[in-house]
Amino acid sequence: MLRLAFRTLRLRKGGFIGTFIAVFFGALIVASCGGLMETGIRGNAEPQRLAAAPILVTGGQTFELPKKDPASLEPDDKRKFEDARLPERVRLDNGLVSRLRSVPGVSNVVGEVSFPLAAGGKPGLGHAWDSAVLTPYSLAAGAAPAAGEVVVESASGAKPGDLVEVAARGKTETFRVAGVAGAPRSITQAAVFFSAADAARLSGHPGKADVIGVFTAPGADVEAVRAKVAEVATGANVLTGIDRGVAEFPEADSSGSNLIVIAAVSGGLSVMVAMFVVASTLSLSTQQRSRELALMRAIGTTPRQLRRMVLGEALAVGLLATALAAVLGPFLGEWLFGQLVENGVVPAVLRFYQGWLPAVVGAGAAMLAVFIAAFFAGRRAGKIRPTEALAEAAVTRRWLTPTRVIVAALCFGGGTALAIVTVAVMTGPIAASTAGPAVILWALGVAMITPGVAKAMTAILQWPLRLLGGIDARLAVLNTRAGIVRAAGAVTPIMLAVGIATANIYLQTTQQELANQAFTEDVRADAVIASAAGGLSPDLVQRIQAVPGVAGASEYVTSSVFLENPYDSSDEGRPAVGLTASGADATTDTEVVQGDLKALTGMTVALPEVFAKDFGRGVGDTLGLRLGDGVPVDVKVVAVTSQRPGFESLLLPAGLLAPHTTAGLAPQMLVRAAPDVDPAALTERLREATAGLPVSVGDRAALVAAHDKDQAVGAWVNYLLVGMIIAYTVISVANTLVMATVRRRREFGLQRLTGSTRAQVLRMAGFEGGLVALVGIVLGTIVAAGSIVPFCLVAADSLLPMGSPLIYLTIVGLAAALALAATLVPAWAATRGQAVDAATAGND
Repeated sequence: MLRLAFRTLRLRKGGFIGTFIAVFFGALIVASCGGLMETGIRGNAEPQRLAAAPILVTGGQTFELPKKDPASLEPDDKRKFEDARLPERVRLDNGLVSRLRSVPGVSNVVGEVSFPLAAGGKPGLGHAWDSAVLTPYSLAAGAAPAAGEVVVESASGAKPGDLVEVAARGKTETFRVAGVAGAPRSITQAAVFFSAADAARLSGHPGKADVIGVFTAPGADVEAVRAKVAEVATGANVLTGIDRGVAEFPEADSSGSNLIVIAAVSGGLSVMVAMFVVASTLSLSTQQRSRELALMRAIGTTPRQLRRMVLGEALAVGLLATALAAVLGPFLGEWLFGQLVENGVVPAVLRFYQGWLPAVVGAGAAMLAVFIAAFFAGRRAGKIRPTEALAEAAVTRRWLTPTRVIVAALCFGGGTALAIVTVAVMTGPIAASTAGPAVILWALGVAMITPGVAKAMTAILQWPLRLLGGIDARLAVLNTRAGIVRAAGAVTPIMLAVGIATANIYLQTTQQELANQAFTEDVRADAVIASAAGGLSPDLVQRIQAVPGVAGASEYVTSSVFLENPYDSSDEGRPAVGLTASGADATTDTEVVQGDLKALTGMTVALPEVFAKDFGRGVGDTLGLRLGDGVPVDVKVVAVTSQRPGFESLLLPAGLLAPHTTAGLAPQMLVRAAPDVDPAALTERLREATAGLPVSVGDRAALVAAHDKDQAVGAWVNYLLVGMIIAYTVISVANTLVMATVRRRREFGLQRLTGSTRAQVLRMAGFEGGLVALVGIVLGTIVAAGSIVPFCLVAADSLLPMGSPLIYLTIVGLAAALALAATLVPAWAATRGQAVDAATAGND
């Protein structure tokens, strides 16, 4: 039977080309998403400025988060903890430098500190000259810097003796250029070197090191020395080889984690869609050969032989398609990665990887879909009794099986459960985490009963169609009802395309609009002062508050903190905002339920009302927090606030939160105009008041635009990856409809011989395509509603999503146009010749 299977491939090109296309694109997308995931898991970036040191030590960016209440844990029970990632840089004590020098096999140890600055108006990073050896930089002219001096790169154009203005930590100072240095390789971020004392002062973290570089003695084994260093540097990360890149570019590590999530969600969705499409395409291909298979059963072919033949044909096509997808997968993956880099989603220093594993996963997922689809298709063909074979082959009517009923019930039950959880448990935008997956369950459930639903909808739609199209529409309805299983094979991918596109795009637009509303309504600032060099000077608030027309000014810092006391099992990091107490009321629209935001100084916190209820804490109580850099603090609750559901943040003093962020300072300041002051006039006064400082002053529109831009980056990622999946589904829609129409050449020929003109046949095909499109659009809309409506009820208190109606109209219009084109074009081609030739020809 396998030999027969390979021979039939040459004679049944149409159906097998359709299967090839479905399998190929499915495997290609999964493989490319696998490359993104491998890149995220590795999270590798080539070291540049720290490349000379074979071993780098950085602060541990994780801490043990208990899975259960610590009071119920044994002291040494490590199984009840999980690693939680800290969002801010964890620095090392300089005392570790001297301890590491005593490790056997170590020849030198250098502490490295980096801080953002602007030198001569150009952005860069400041370092101590002692750390130049980590690259290594070498002097091309001049000497090492003393106090008040700097060494600049050759590309700066400066020379020894020149004066250069350096803006750092919110202030500008003038330094003398002591020397000019060059590096042996290209460095992404421009460097300016200071004396050790100046670097410690300007970094804002005296006695701390961002990274410690360890040099090994000649002949020493790097890995052996690394193990000894790790014993001394307990709790720190000790890196060698390509892993050293994350010490210099920590954003590569965090972006890698985000890339894993993006790839996992997109890859999982791609696998599900590929399962749908491949099964639908292969099922349609097998149905179109039902007469041939029925004849084989009638002449004595056993069910087992028939199943083996169908499975062998499908696997042969699948292997060819997945082999080609494995070759081209890295190219698509690298293109997607390039788009993510170009749009600022991941840093350019992150290295793209796509080894053999993503190709194997993509091929495995595609082949699994082929195997399952071919198994069920062959099983159904093999179950027909020989005496019923020819009658069954004429018109396929039976479709409802116990398997379909069970799968449909499970999917509808799962979709309903997710909807209930979304409405009853979730709040705000996080409801998308349960609403999003529901679209797949609803789609799978509908796909299982599509023939029955399509038949019912055809019966309902037949009357308006007949009024609209007369005899041609009547024939289209009769054909669709007679071949309802075949029509369902075309309806399913249309339903998928409309459902997935509508649900994912409107979920994204709703989330984006809610985030923008929350930001614009909660932030009452009329102007914003942003740092141009690493942060704002802490004393700038008092200076701005003294400007005439200012009703209030507050530093604005964002980070994430973890709740340690009281214990909360759901805590995975909570958003925190740092504010200046004197201006918090004026610059933020936060309703205070209890307490006073003016008390937000020192070791204090203002809790959202929902957190206060969950934690069982109120004004005067104490919370144990772990800040973004891992430092534990106990803070006193001084206020309880009412905040928008889903956007709640802990409010902390800016002076407490900012030093525990990577920058160490507030990046921006919010300013509120007095009631009788024009915001535009205030903006000009602020520019005059900050003249000469390394800051920029913008109005409220600039503040909102910056927030919109940040939101747009996340939205763009969703649109890109979901768009890729939708494109695959669209290809499958065209593929399925073309297959279904081309196979009807003989039917069209017989119809023309009985009196129909070619124009009538084409009009009939057009009505059929329109009917299939309409059924698919309606079902896709229902599928999308099962995901969108629960989310919108929770997040926006509305049944309808936020976003332009043109989005839905565009999706529907494209689906209808595609269905009509994929039906009419092959029908036109199938009716070009003589009717008698078509009536006596085969179907392939």
